[in-house]
Amino acid sequence: MENQSTSGATVLAAHNVSKEVSSPEGSLTILDDVSFNISAGESIAVVGPSGAGKSTLLALLAGLDLPTNGHVVLNGANLSELDEDGRAIVRAESVGFVFQSFHLVPSLNALENVMLPLELAGSEDARGAARNIIDKVGLGDRWSHYPAQLSGGEKQRVAIARAFATEPAVLFADEPTGNLDSRTGSNIMELMFDLNRSSSTTLLLVTHDLSLAERCGRILSLDAGRLVSDTRSAA
Repeated sequence: MENQSTSGATVLAAHNVSKEVSSPEGSLTILDDVSFNISAGESIAVVGPSGAGKSTLLALLAGLDLPTNGHVVLNGANLSELDEDGRAIVRAESVGFVFQSFHLVPSLNALENVMLPLELAGSEDARGAARNIIDKVGLGDRWSHYPAQLSGGEKQRVAIARAFATEPAVLFADEPTGNLDSRTGSNIMELMFDLNRSSSTTLLLVTHDLSLAERCGRILSLDAGRLVSDTRSAA
């Protein structure tokens, strides 16, 4: 299991978070009174069966949606006290995303995709910083290629480089190996764990792969919208 420190300051916290949505049958509870604290530098897996509320929880933790009850504190900001623009600013300053479907900009080459969040953040040397992390993810000789010229694994490496480029407080990864073969997926996760260890970024991984979850320092298990277990790896 990945050796993660749990002694850092709290970087992400859910306080009695619930989410209800309307349906033809009436109100439907997606998440029910979920609470936990996550410290800087941890690696966390969120697991559970389909429909357990994993993706909804990720959206709430990242401020992409607001809970019906309770609140989320992300890097010191109570997201429920902010409007949509305020939450967007917190995300830009504190969050990175890696998705199953890559979400690269097709008209930009690999380097330019990684430069994009750095430029938006006002980096003085976006190109230099992007080149550095492109090298770290093993694509130093592919930086000028466009997404259509890259394999699935290479696209995900670019996506990971882009996510880590701004050194976010929290990196949210939603089934990041879902579109990759097992060997490529394993290599991608090695890369993510390596970057997690070498930076202060907290990794929160939504996955259905229990063997992958067990490599994280901590596992949050959801079932029918409730947090049914919160287990840590051996120190």
